[in-house]
Amino acid sequence: MIKRLRWRFILINLLLVGLVLTVVLMLLLASNARRLENQSTAALYMVLSRQDGETPPRFEIGVPDLEGGKSGNDRNASLIPVFSVTLEDGQVTDINDGGQVNVSEETALQAAQEALATRQDRGVLPSLGLRFLMEHTPEGTTRIAFADQTWESSTMRTLLLSCLLIWLLAMAAFFFVGLFLSSLALRPVEKAWKQQRQFVADASHELKTPLTVILANTGIVLAHPDEPVSTQAKWLGYTQEEARQMKGLVEDLLFLAKSDNARLASHPTQVDLCQLIQGCLLPFESVAFEAGVSLESQLEPGLTLTGDEGQLRRMVRILLDNAVKYAGPPNPAVTVTLARQQDKLRLTVHNTGEPIPPEHLPHLFERFYRADPSRDRSQGGYGLGLAIAKSIVETHRGKISVASSATSGTTFTVLLPRR
Repeated sequence: MIKRLRWRFILINLLLVGLVLTVVLMLLLASNARRLENQSTAALYMVLSRQDGETPPRFEIGVPDLEGGKSGNDRNASLIPVFSVTLEDGQVTDINDGGQVNVSEETALQAAQEALATRQDRGVLPSLGLRFLMEHTPEGTTRIAFADQTWESSTMRTLLLSCLLIWLLAMAAFFFVGLFLSSLALRPVEKAWKQQRQFVADASHELKTPLTVILANTGIVLAHPDEPVSTQAKWLGYTQEEARQMKGLVEDLLFLAKSDNARLASHPTQVDLCQLIQGCLLPFESVAFEAGVSLESQLEPGLTLTGDEGQLRRMVRILLDNAVKYAGPPNPAVTVTLARQQDKLRLTVHNTGEPIPPEHLPHLFERFYRADPSRDRSQGGYGLGLAIAKSIVETHRGKISVASSATSGTTFTVLLPRR
């Protein structure tokens, strides 16, 4: 899928770039064709402005310009091979080649006859490769100026080949550029796709275990239909426990799915974070006591922020539960700290014990990830807690990070903006 998406990305880019480049080059060809036509027309007007037998103007190089000189268009027009034919009563009376071209009387007469046959004052004679301009004088004389189109065709052919070469080179260059950019642009998509596939695989694995237990227990119950419920209470209890765990897993998955789609229900209010944390610490005192973990807190009172109280409470409980579970010897302890840091609130949850290996730290907030693979669901949960905590923090436009070492233990740090 990613490969097809990449080639589709490249193809769309090439089509768009090719379309734009084609339009630009076509406009360039059209403007140059128009410019060449204007130069030929200017040359024809210059021929008609000269009297019969008058020689064309000469160019002077290095001589002071006393009469204004010639413009660039006039110079270009004077370089075009032109000649004129004068007709009286349909007969050629004069051929003025200006000393530039050699033209026979037969060719001049044929050109004049074809120009008159068009019944237009200007146009093109494709059979002779000439452009003409006709002028009628009050005395009944007709003068027709002709310009050779060979130079126009040659110039346009060269320009067309150049544009084609530029188009091919540009498309080849954009292909390789698109190949490079597609790898950069689709890298997050590829990463998200891999994470999604891993997420589906992990979720299926986590759901498979309780479903297997439920099916096995119900199979045992159904195998003894005549026995009373009291004798089947053990299997029914196991089934209920697995169903309860499945319900919790599904709720966590729905929470993360809503968070990903920005549809997470939020009810922002003014929350006293100090009181909220104290309320979360009370239920964990008995849990920590049974686990032999010392639970301490250093909370600065009166620190409030705008947020969803329910989500913030869930985030704090996740961090406390994770800290108490993984607090280790020789003196297991968990310390919760809340303080102000400029315009943010800084919450840290620290626990002693074995450090988390550095290679696991970047992945702790990934879904279904467990730093200790040996822990099963009864010990380490489903591996969704820290992912949910991160989602809640990001929903409140905050940041969460983790640091771990053998000397200082493991510390989760949450920075939350007050508004």
